[in-house]
Amino acid sequence: MTIAIDTISLVQPDPAAVAHADRVIVGLGLPADGIAVDDPASGEHIGRVADLDVDDALLAVERADAAGSMWARTTPRQRADVLHAWYDLLVEHTEDLAHLIAREMGKPLAEARGEVKYGSDFVRWYAEEAVRPAGGFRDAPDGGANILTRRAPVGLAVLITPWNFPLAMATRKIAPALAAGCAAVVKPATATPLTTLFAVELARRAGVPEDLVQVVTTSSSSKFSEAVLRDPRVRKVSFTGSTEVGRTLMRLASDTVLRSSMELGGNAPFLVFDDADLDRAIDGALAAKLRNGGQSCIAANRFYVQDGIADAFADGLAARMREVTVGAGLGTGTGLGALIDRRAVDQMQALTEDAVARGAELRTGGERLGTSGNFFAPTVLDRVPADAEVATTEIFGPIAAIQRFRTEGEAIARANATEFGLAGYVFSESLDRAFNVADRLETGILGINQGVPSNAAAPFGGVKQSGLGREGSAEGLEEYQSVRFYNIARRETSAAR
Repeated sequence: MTIAIDTISLVQPDPAAVAHADRVIVGLGLPADGIAVDDPASGEHIGRVADLDVDDALLAVERADAAGSMWARTTPRQRADVLHAWYDLLVEHTEDLAHLIAREMGKPLAEARGEVKYGSDFVRWYAEEAVRPAGGFRDAPDGGANILTRRAPVGLAVLITPWNFPLAMATRKIAPALAAGCAAVVKPATATPLTTLFAVELARRAGVPEDLVQVVTTSSSSKFSEAVLRDPRVRKVSFTGSTEVGRTLMRLASDTVLRSSMELGGNAPFLVFDDADLDRAIDGALAAKLRNGGQSCIAANRFYVQDGIADAFADGLAARMREVTVGAGLGTGTGLGALIDRRAVDQMQALTEDAVARGAELRTGGERLGTSGNFFAPTVLDRVPADAEVATTEIFGPIAAIQRFRTEGEAIARANATEFGLAGYVFSESLDRAFNVADRLETGILGINQGVPSNAAAPFGGVKQSGLGREGSAEGLEEYQSVRFYNIARRETSAAR
């Protein structure tokens, strides 16, 4: 099927920005062979990382475990000081990190800078959280004892990160592990390992012991998981990725009863009611849909718009999408970068064609762009039928699929009709309606009249098959701690008698 779209000229990369990114890559001292890392905007090989095997992974476990036993005995203040120093280096190297993220992941440079700030905020947050009071002291109800609770490091943590936010997903896991007193073995995605390698190098410069955080790059993800998660020295696993892979990791983790955090797939509903501020709703839709090109687990996935505002919303969103500048992440003024690979572009094309074939109206976009690189036009589909694949799958791309509804109850029922429950969005100028709807949506994260709800100070995580556990906030530190209690017997002294 051929779909007509508006003519879009792709923004070309800025040679100076590319040179900046490549200088950072050269500074990493990468091997001459191994796993190839490609620029999704051009398909160019930009470096290689070691393709480590199971023996290498288990050696990393051994080294991290040995270093972790010493790190666990450091004081909270010592750990906080190291994290503060890491934060300072991340901020100092903002431009290096942002150029590297844009080069290996494809997102626009402006968004990459935003990710550096977001990722750095986790390090600063947990530097502060490390020294906040934990534990408690209380009387036993019968008066015969006191109960003292304390927090201890859970132990060696295996951290498996995705490709879409290569800095933020790493710091969101590493920082609380270090703050709690844990060692870590980190396996970044093979598509975007360079940012993690550079961030961990900055952590070492900041004072993190050499062996405490091990980065394992491997093309054998399943073999890595099977070996490492069965190692008795490992006591924690944290994974961000698909629900399918998360289920597999949970089965492996059950063999040794590992503490598990799983941030899995999403299918976020975006509800716009008749009483919403139209401009505010469209701004929120653009932010929730196009952030990272829609390649986000909390990206707005299913747009449910009430009948009275639906035409104006669809018109306005399509007009704004047409204004988005598409091109290389390292191009000047790029608003939407490349998707991660060719398969992602093929998936966007297939979803669009299926929806149109089933009766959806194509308002704008709908096709791949350019003869090289992985670009897809910002796309708006209106009146999407409920049986279209785009209405049920996690899109992970720049397609806004609009469905219409009549009543509040109908919108809530349709929003909850999914196995996922990570994020959701509600737009209404009625405070009562916004809160009532938010309370009835089955999600762990809610954006009310805003399209970017993530914050390092907030607990990030979902319900249902979107996972378990939380990252960020005080709850994120607790994921790396075990609670212990001491029962302290008391008896009256002779003086008291």
